[in-house]
Amino acid sequence: MNVVFRNIPRAPAAAAEGLARFGVATVHEAQGRTGLLASYMRPIYPGSRISGPAVTVSLPPCDNWMIHVAVEQCQPGDMLVVAPTSSSDSGYFGELLAQSLMARGVLGLIIEAGCRDTRDLAELKFPVWSKCIFSQGTVKETIGSVNVPVVCAGALVNPGDIIVADDDGVCVVPRKGAAALIDKCVAREEREAKVRARLKAGELGLDIYGMRERLTERGLVYKDAPAEE
Repeated sequence: MNVVFRNIPRAPAAAAEGLARFGVATVHEAQGRTGLLASYMRPIYPGSRISGPAVTVSLPPCDNWMIHVAVEQCQPGDMLVVAPTSSSDSGYFGELLAQSLMARGVLGLIIEAGCRDTRDLAELKFPVWSKCIFSQGTVKETIGSVNVPVVCAGALVNPGDIIVADDDGVCVVPRKGAAALIDKCVAREEREAKVRARLKAGELGLDIYGMRERLTERGLVYKDAPAEE
């Protein structure tokens, strides 16, 4: 069945805003090293760090009709997540659709397919994380669904889940666990701050993390280099 679900439950705005300040690496580690989208999902220009609830789109290869349908379901602060039903590199998205999403207050796009008009998108400061950049366009012939669970770049994304994206990639946070994850991110950053101070003071990670004994157990041997004759 092809369907558009309206008025989806979204993660609290405070949770999305709170997670944005930590970035993808911290969020991923804090939630048990889960939620990362595939490494090929890259930003089309550097410097953006955003977080917001997902509006999801399932659509056919080489057909962007359902992105237009999805725009109507977007609210300020949302992230649009687009997943073709089979692999496609076509340029589903460009400057005109970005203008439409920006008018709705959408923060950015995650698309496991191609993007084009990248110079214009950078000038607009509309961030996109895509599988590739490719100028080949799409058609508008076949329908799909909006606000259904999708698998995007290997990660399950449910409507309303939080998407965190920055220069390191993209991570999905389940909607119901988002608020609790903030405390875990704070704790992780506090631990890292203490380690950072020790490293800057000259201590070695070998000692801070207690690695020496484990390395010995694994069979690592230190020897002085032989003297030159």
